[in-house]
Amino acid sequence: MNKFLYFSADWCQPCKQLGPIMDQVSQHIQVQKINVDNDPNLSERYGVRNVPTVILIKEGGVEINRKLGVNPKQIYLDMYSQN
Repeated sequence: MNKFLYFSADWCQPCKQLGPIMDQVSQHIQVQKINVDNDPNLSERYGVRNVPTVILIKEGGVEINRKLGVNPKQIYLDMYSQN
């Protein structure tokens, strides 16, 4: 099953804007929130250099697609449904 990895940080203002949007997305699709300061290994594994970053992965952790910055909820729903 595909899911989103949502990379963020407590000090990141755009992450604070995206948080409520990802909460809405999580009502439809599994979202795993990752704090880059608390989990640098996972951030490094996916090459996350900017926050917020949302990565769509499939089973086994293989990346399908990613979006950087703050996007509308529909962008994430479309990204999921197209894969």
